[in-house]
Amino acid sequence: MSKEFLEHRQSITRRHFLGKVSVGLGSVALGSLLIPDLFSSNHASPQLTGLPHFAPKAKRIIYLFQNGAPSQLESFDYKPLLTKMMGEELPASVRMGQRLTGMTSGQEKFPLVGSYFKFAQHGQSGAWVSELFPNIARVVDDICIIKSMHTEAINHDPALTFMQTGAQQGNRPSMGAWLSYGLGSENKNLPAFCVLLSRGRGNGQGVYSKLWTNGFLDSVHQGVQFSSSEERVLYLKDPEGRDRTDRRNMLDQLAQLNDLNYQEFGDPEIQTRIQQYEMAYRMQTAVPELTDFSKESDSIIKMYGADCLVPGTYAANCLLARKLSEAGVRFVQLYHQGWDQHGNMVGEMPLQAQDVDRATAALILDLKQRGLLDETLVIWGGEFGRTNYCQGSLSKENYGRDHHPRSYTIWMAGGGVKAGITYGETDEFGYNIIRDPVHVNDFHATVLHLMGLNHEQLLFKHLGRRYRLTDVAGNVVSGILA
Repeated sequence: MSKEFLEHRQSITRRHFLGKVSVGLGSVALGSLLIPDLFSSNHASPQLTGLPHFAPKAKRIIYLFQNGAPSQLESFDYKPLLTKMMGEELPASVRMGQRLTGMTSGQEKFPLVGSYFKFAQHGQSGAWVSELFPNIARVVDDICIIKSMHTEAINHDPALTFMQTGAQQGNRPSMGAWLSYGLGSENKNLPAFCVLLSRGRGNGQGVYSKLWTNGFLDSVHQGVQFSSSEERVLYLKDPEGRDRTDRRNMLDQLAQLNDLNYQEFGDPEIQTRIQQYEMAYRMQTAVPELTDFSKESDSIIKMYGADCLVPGTYAANCLLARKLSEAGVRFVQLYHQGWDQHGNMVGEMPLQAQDVDRATAALILDLKQRGLLDETLVIWGGEFGRTNYCQGSLSKENYGRDHHPRSYTIWMAGGGVKAGITYGETDEFGYNIIRDPVHVNDFHATVLHLMGLNHEQLLFKHLGRRYRLTDVAGNVVSGILA
């Protein structure tokens, strides 16, 4: 008998078997309501075993991504030499012919510009923090400041995509999708990966769904975006004139049709679709409870600020991130737009900082007082840094900074990271890294390690190649591990 005939006969046998014993995927989907753990994503994807690879230091992540790249020289990397040399030319020996963006490639001179904002040391760690972030300064002993991040991309789109997916081009799974694939969710009523968007008062760069895509992983691992509208997750509500019973009957019938389709074609994405429909059904109850802040205490509202009661603000998303994380969501990704200060640094950056400073510190304190910070990894930072030389006019009112991939600052807190330390160092010009460089691949390897995953072993075979978040590079930054 030919190979094709054998495969055909096996397909018929499987279809006959599933039909006779009535355990097709439609029935399994219905059974998930009766057997709560049936589709529980406490486990990794079915094709993975032995995960996590070792005991995790963190159970979940809240990533406060500052989209547009906040200036490290106005926030956490204090460089008094730039103020002393204000207006002087950046030495060629420091710049070393670094690639420029199209926005400054036409400049004949590169005058150094120091920060017009004051810095001071804070906490027992003595970390330098700009006056723009007084609340973060108060929790500086709870965070690990990494001043030696560097990337390969010099423009927003590839740099942002690289930071989120480990590749500069699209169609790669995002970090949250990889964690969903490897570890799943702790709550069967919520997805493993949720996305929150906010917009500040500075010059904004757009965000787009490819940043939280599942890529070539099953679509169940894609980030679920929350909206600031009355319907916080789109299409969860029952249609007008329909109730939960109608929705349940519709899903039952749809599951049976999808089951027939799966038996015919064997496409695993059909199975994923059934799971997503069932997840959406369960989210109809879970999401309204999470997005209702009326039960939060007055002290919590005061801590985050009044803006936390306005859906879609950074403060509201920080509080929602805490609630999602507390409910068992594995990865909460918050994107805050508005950090692209090519000009008007003195006018824009204080407003941006004001939007995020209070709520960011409140999130750290909130998690800490609930006993959740030790098991929750909080990350704050953008896609690259800012130049030490001026873009445009050198005047206080108009100066700005161009993109700088060679060195920038992020910070992390909780989840197995050393608290109250500064890791890495840049030169006195704030241009080149002189100690403990951390590449984007190293950052990803470290985040996975904190979640109990070996970045070299979390793999997915696609188009004949084994892929991973760190591609073919990356080392765990052991110096920041508690």
